[in-house]
Amino acid sequence: METTTVKWIAGKQFLGIDTTKHSVVLSTPDEGVGIKPSDLLLIALSACTAVDVVEILAKKRMPLTMLEISASSEQDQDPPWTFRKIHLHFKLGGKSLTEKAAEQAIRLSEEKYCSVAATIRATAQITTDFEILSESE
Repeated sequence: METTTVKWIAGKQFLGIDTTKHSVVLSTPDEGVGIKPSDLLLIALSACTAVDVVEILAKKRMPLTMLEISASSEQDQDPPWTFRKIHLHFKLGGKSLTEKAAEQAIRLSEEKYCSVAATIRATAQITTDFEILSESE
């Protein structure tokens, strides 16, 4: 079993430590020091799918020269502010990258490989779109 740790620093500031001993500072927005925990969930989803997309396209011999994922979300108005909709917008670049390959890599990540998406999907609808940027952008 994998174990992570969160240590209280002070006020509403915390240190999150992952299974490989890397760390991230978390806080509430009014502390202004670290990442909001709910934003970290969106970052985790984006990073999880980014790893998959990079790997899938490399295996297709379409390596990326750039990848950026923006996540936008809608949450319930009342506690516990459950995420209901999450949209991921992918910006990809690569010399031989095709729309078909990009679409397939994103879909495979979302539907088969990304553990974060598989977990979130129980309560939130996840949608995606993408654009392929030219080499000069």
